Amino acid sequence: MNWLRRWNARSLASQFFIAGGLISIAAMFVVGLFVSHLIEETVIHNSGAATALYVDSVIAPLLPDMQTESLLDEASAQALDETLGQGALGKRLVSFKLWRSDGTILYSNEKELVGKTFAVSDKLQRAFAGSLVARYEIASDPESDRERALGKPLMEIYNPVLQPWSGQAVAVLEFYESAEGLGDSLARARLRSWGAVAALTATFFLVLSVLVFRGSRTIEAQRKDLKDRVTELSALLAENRGLQRRLQRASQRAAALNETYLRSIGADLHDGPAQHIAYASLRLDSDVLINASTQPEAREKELAWIRSSLAEAMTEIRNICRGLVLPHIEKSSITEIVTRVVEAHQHKTETPVETVIDEDGPELPPAVKICIYRFVQEALNNAYRHGGGVQQAVRAVSHKGHVRVEVSDHGDGFDPTEVRPTSLGLVGLRERVDSLGGSFDIKTGEGGTTVTMIFEPMEVGE
Repeated sequence: MNWLRRWNARSLASQFFIAGGLISIAAMFVVGLFVSHLIEETVIHNSGAATALYVDSVIAPLLPDMQTESLLDEASAQALDETLGQGALGKRLVSFKLWRSDGTILYSNEKELVGKTFAVSDKLQRAFAGSLVARYEIASDPESDRERALGKPLMEIYNPVLQPWSGQAVAVLEFYESAEGLGDSLARARLRSWGAVAALTATFFLVLSVLVFRGSRTIEAQRKDLKDRVTELSALLAENRGLQRRLQRASQRAAALNETYLRSIGADLHDGPAQHIAYASLRLDSDVLINASTQPEAREKELAWIRSSLAEAMTEIRNICRGLVLPHIEKSSITEIVTRVVEAHQHKTETPVETVIDEDGPELPPAVKICIYRFVQEALNNAYRHGGGVQQAVRAVSHKGHVRVEVSDHGDGFDPTEVRPTSLGLVGLRERVDSLGGSFDIKTGEGGTTVTMIFEPMEVGE
């Protein structure tokens, strides 16, 4: 089966060229044989008919009424001898016989054959049936020893002698003609017929080959394009499966981080405002406020402590809420979002931030805008807390759906391996960006830290 696999591996054009070529050669051989044989028979028959017409016009007037005569009289035989022995007809004919229907030779220029009877051949039967029979071959009949001894093909013609008023064949003239040049004519006819068949077959095959090769190139191009598309779709499917797994992991980590974030908020409320409120509640139960004999100055001092604790609790609660509640950014541009975060950071930390914004892209989804807000907010906070707020910079670019936001500082940097998986800062930012299909990158060292977030157009649209 190896040959079958090798055959199937070939292109359609190659298969057609091989199979069609073999079939065309076989068809050309069969058609060439048929056509050349048909032409050869036609040439021989036409040549024989012309000779028979000439001989019949010369010989027929010399013959007696063959319907009533069973033997050829001496006068007729002598007239035939004189006619066949001289002139153009004598030079043209090699031998001559007059047959009776029972196979008896009534006359022959070979006198020893006159009166002999031979088996009636198929050719003789056809001639007595009224058909002209012409052959170009080496003589093979029993009565043709002399002609066979010549060793070359001769034109053998059987011409029926017809009764004038009934059209019935009463005798058959058999004669052999040297037919000089007939062999060359037949060879030329064969060569021309084979040439015509070969030219027609080659033209037909070449035209079909051109059409098949054009179709094959189209099919191969479409097959290659389809293969490329399948490869591309397979790669996209693998990428989608990877993104799906990535999204699942991000969702799981986001859920865990959300729980950690909630615990952090609870801890902030417990350690901050709750402590101040508890302190104020305890002071409300103090003897200074309960005892009616307490001096007004002492009571006022105690109330001042309580008011101070409650004010600190309210301040911390507002700070916590301010970090949780986002401003209205759904309809804001990237320029407005980044500017708002930077101004809030500068007001809070009293440190400068260099800002570069290049925006000419389409409207972004709200989830991406929120991610940009949180990214810049958290990255600036880290730059201030861990980098000392040295040369802080924010660069944001949005062009045709491609979004790139970069926050950098020139602090001392940090070791990324020391960031805990449960950290709410950088880990939370990475999970938020991953869940939206973007990419997150951190570069840190002695020269400072750069945090980058990128969304590609397709990812943003998703």
